[in-house]
Amino acid sequence: EGNRAVISAKTGLGMAGLFWDGFRHHPFACEGGHADFAPRNELQAELFSYLQKKFGHVSCERVLSGPGIRSIYDFLHETKKAEEPESLRDQIKNARDASALIAQLALAGSAPICVQAMDVFVSILGAETGNCALRYMTTGGIFIAGVIAAKNVEKLKNAAFLQAFLDKGRMSSLLKDMPIRVILNDDCGLIGSARYTLVQKAFGNKSASA
Repeated sequence: EGNRAVISAKTGLGMAGLFWDGFRHHPFACEGGHADFAPRNELQAELFSYLQKKFGHVSCERVLSGPGIRSIYDFLHETKKAEEPESLRDQIKNARDASALIAQLALAGSAPICVQAMDVFVSILGAETGNCALRYMTTGGIFIAGVIAAKNVEKLKNAAFLQAFLDKGRMSSLLKDMPIRVILNDDCGLIGSARYTLVQKAFGNKSASA
């Protein structure tokens, strides 16, 4: 029971709400990923300025996505916040998916700059997940989808994510009671679409809901 929401960081940042009418959930789409990125500390403010010089408008999606991971990494390297070993530079340059490699090396703990990049990413994801939870009043839970979250569950268990999620001043007590779930099945969108179609065929539009 209660409203729910989904936030999904992949090639971009997707969001959707699920309104609870007292009997069932009704999904609705939004473009929240294109809302402004709001830095929470000095490092993130510098990241914002770095991205603004490159792209102009800095959306949440510019940071919370696969390309966003690479942008955070480049920021740390180019502003000398972290050292990039020459061997790692070649790996990143030749990688088919540099963002996935950065996340992989961060989980292994084998490259400090990658660890720092993912720490920044996870903190920003925690903050935006908390923003999403407040916007949709997700007393029924907020669900984090996408391959990035699924492959970095251990990172999301770190204190940085939860601290950023709860860092909402007077609203922190409200967020403490909101369930957070990570969706591990990357086909959840297809499964949901299939279910919607089946319910619609069986009961008509009025009953086709989540």
